[in-house]
Amino acid sequence: MAFDLKEVFTAGMVLFAVIDIIGNIPLVISLRKKVGHIQSEKASIVSGIIMVAFLFVGEEILKLIGIDTNSFAIAGSFIIFFLAIEMVLGVNLFKDEEPDTASIVPLAFPMIAGAGTLTSLLSLRAEYHVINIIIAIVINIIIVYIILKSSSRIEKLLGRSGINIIRKVFGVVLLAIAVKLFTSNVQQLF
Repeated sequence: MAFDLKEVFTAGMVLFAVIDIIGNIPLVISLRKKVGHIQSEKASIVSGIIMVAFLFVGEEILKLIGIDTNSFAIAGSFIIFFLAIEMVLGVNLFKDEEPDTASIVPLAFPMIAGAGTLTSLLSLRAEYHVINIIIAIVINIIIVYIILKSSSRIEKLLGRSGINIIRKVFGVVLLAIAVKLFTSNVQQLF
């Protein structure tokens, strides 16, 4: 066990930027308006379980289907790149179907524990100790839960322009993460 506060902080910030729960507040609010109630506890717990499970068995699943971690990370870097482009430019590249319910499917997966998050977990696992990543996941799930519970109040506090500014800042951070993920894994492939 190699607890390292710096690794926890770095992994936590990467996950926070990829999950982008602050930037997703407008989506959470629109989901709440469409379906009435969002199960914050259920969404948080399920997304945490998905992330921890993928941290341990994700690489084996990839090996089972014949994909190496570097290739998956490169593919994930493209997803993270396009998510960041959406955030920075305000365009909508990914088209989602309108959900009937806001339980597990739209919220826990793919919004919180989506492809970008799972890719980031695999790349973090290559660089950091597992215990530090798990602590970072738990901290992020707590933050996600708090934000889901108080999304209406946060929207009123920050306003639409405040949320847009935060979303663009995290978009730039995600762009940098995507570039780093791509370059480090491309080098390892060749």
